[in-house]
Amino acid sequence: MKSFNKTLIAVAVALTSTQTLAAGFQLNSQSATGIGRAFAGDAVIADNASVLSRNPAAMALFDTSAFSAGLTMADVQVDVKDVSFKEGAVHLGSIDDAGTTKIIPNVYFIHPVNDKVAVGFAAFSNYGTGTDTSSLSNKPVVPFDLLGNTEVTTVNFNASVSYRINDIVSVGVGLDAIYGEGVLTRDMGNQALVDVEADGWGLGGIVGATFELNENNRLGLSYRLSPTINVEGDIKAAGKMHESLDVPLADIFQFAGFHQITSNFAVHYTAQFTQWGNFEEITLINSAGNQALKEYKWKDSWLFSYGGTYTINDQFTVRAGFMHDQGVVNELSSLSMPDSDRTWYTAGLSYHINPKHTVDFGIALVKGEEVDLVEKSLIVGPVNATTKSGAMYYSVQYSYQF
Repeated sequence: MKSFNKTLIAVAVALTSTQTLAAGFQLNSQSATGIGRAFAGDAVIADNASVLSRNPAAMALFDTSAFSAGLTMADVQVDVKDVSFKEGAVHLGSIDDAGTTKIIPNVYFIHPVNDKVAVGFAAFSNYGTGTDTSSLSNKPVVPFDLLGNTEVTTVNFNASVSYRINDIVSVGVGLDAIYGEGVLTRDMGNQALVDVEADGWGLGGIVGATFELNENNRLGLSYRLSPTINVEGDIKAAGKMHESLDVPLADIFQFAGFHQITSNFAVHYTAQFTQWGNFEEITLINSAGNQALKEYKWKDSWLFSYGGTYTINDQFTVRAGFMHDQGVVNELSSLSMPDSDRTWYTAGLSYHINPKHTVDFGIALVKGEEVDLVEKSLIVGPVNATTKSGAMYYSVQYSYQF
């Protein structure tokens, strides 16, 4: 029972930074313009202040102050099918939709201090999810340690500064303060095996650079150093309280390009490497000593996106994008965190009310692959299931150029 309870707590805090249809813990929802182009070129396009979420150096591309704020609705679909154990002798059934719908806000402000220096402040989300597989607990003996409800919210608070070295090169650096909170329940009938409500902070940072080759071509680089989040609160299992848990997050490297082909049409792209291979385990922190709770053995992943933007006239701009996002699960799989390679198909529209005011809309269809998995339950042994995840993203954003 002691090992069983530790596993449940590990799952709880792992989901404090889990995925909403992106590899590992990552969440792609930082702006409507980004969603509309599958975030292709987002670290260097700088058409509004939301570029701050990807590359602080791109603030140097702004001549005047800029403000952006938006909302994204992520309607996540997670199908869990044909759940069984004892080599298929016991079937628990399927869930057509174990995912949830989340509303994700964001806000950004960039202010050029002079022709060399700019500062920016932002609040957005990189992580968040919600899943509920408790409806599968419909028999006297089931894998209670794998089934239940999880809700997670995170917020990234960022402060950044950029410096223009010359007409070509600009650099930037930022500080990230990440707040996360999560709730997990795992019940065996009327008995609460696990009841967790925890939150915590972590400090990270980001550095970036932009290269303006000429007025029509530019490149961007950024590297986000991610923290280990220490989560504290009510971490209870079978009547035992635990002090906190450490959850390591992955570093992210991003390369982006933007090329204005004609006066109306531009192409852009992004290659992103996320170092999920460092996410090996969740660590329990107690006064008696630290110990590993659960191993994950994830692998590093790549994301590639391509997009195009077409300016119809002074009032309307349209965009579209395509993204391929690699999954991170390697040797160990999970019902709580279904993962696979994913493909994004996106489109967006900007309505320029006037040169200062713009309203943006973005939509994305995310399609994951069907995966057959086996996860070991400490109650019933190996559990077989087939999972598939997908989503629809809907986003709106307002931007103002001072």
